[in-house]
Amino acid sequence: MIIKALTCRNFRNIEELEAGSFDEMNVICGENAQGKTNMLESIWLFTGMKSFRGSRDSELVKKDREKAVNGLEFVSAGTEESARLEISERRTAFLNGKKLKAASELAEHFSAVVFSPGDLSLIKDGPAVRRRFLDTAIGQLYPAYIGILKKYTRAVIQRNSVIKNYRYDRTLEIMLDSFEDEIAAEAVKIVKFRARYISLLKEILPEIYGGISSGKESLETFYMPSAADDVKERLKAARTADMLTGSTSAGPHRDDIDFKINGMSARSYGSQGQKRSVALALKLAEAEIIKNISGEYPVFLLDDVMSELDPDRQSYILNRVKGIQTFITCCDPSNTASLEKGRIIYIENGRIR
Repeated sequence: MIIKALTCRNFRNIEELEAGSFDEMNVICGENAQGKTNMLESIWLFTGMKSFRGSRDSELVKKDREKAVNGLEFVSAGTEESARLEISERRTAFLNGKKLKAASELAEHFSAVVFSPGDLSLIKDGPAVRRRFLDTAIGQLYPAYIGILKKYTRAVIQRNSVIKNYRYDRTLEIMLDSFEDEIAAEAVKIVKFRARYISLLKEILPEIYGGISSGKESLETFYMPSAADDVKERLKAARTADMLTGSTSAGPHRDDIDFKINGMSARSYGSQGQKRSVALALKLAEAEIIKNISGEYPVFLLDDVMSELDPDRQSYILNRVKGIQTFITCCDPSNTASLEKGRIIYIENGRIR
């Protein structure tokens, strides 16, 4: 996957931007609030996923403008492609001049992996961030998974609503049965997808983490499902307890992943540097898995994380990640002092200079 050219109009603080002639390693430099992250975000949206910053589509449009229009020229599987996104209250996507039914269909044509400051907390924060990592990674590979996850989440929300009133009205049992049937059916699919992805991580992560740690440490990965084949029985048995909390206590929305460095839990006992190394390794492994399944590497996007990494990890990203077109944002050019080969792009007030 290679980006040839990017255009943005009325996107965030970018009024008009045209960039091309990208290298394999591209460092986007500039002061804060100049448009570095906006440029990366504009690329990410062509994956068909939502903004990695959690923004609504309407928030992506420059103030006092009706819509934003972004364009991407890229090469995928040896074929030159052209994509366009029109953004207002929602996104409208076009591929090679043809309008797509949904922007999410772009996922079948363009892929990227993003590593942002929030991802540095993948290990130290709670299970929700690790589930989000899993779901985003799987969703890019298998778009159908997103629909399964939506159906599951909707059924959990409906059960939560009913369970709060179940103690007062036992006629709601029929509704609970229905929602629990749907939760159980989708849960089995989700767990299978996640278990399969974890097995791929187990094959790739140790080598990547070994490279980052210079071979000094070993890394193991463990999938910890809340419930798998017995979801329906677990939910029925938990009804009384769930009435008190108004929430559903079992299912994939309670899953977690555990990482062990030299046999010790990274979350509980790892240093800050080790936790960041695991997070970085996860993102690099995600790119490797995409390559193994699709036949080519995704584009790698790193947003404002260089200053959070020590010089050895900076050098690893800049000089040892090969074959992946990479875009890195940074405020301090000294963070890329070890760059051996690549292009440095300067951005100011939303314009390339």
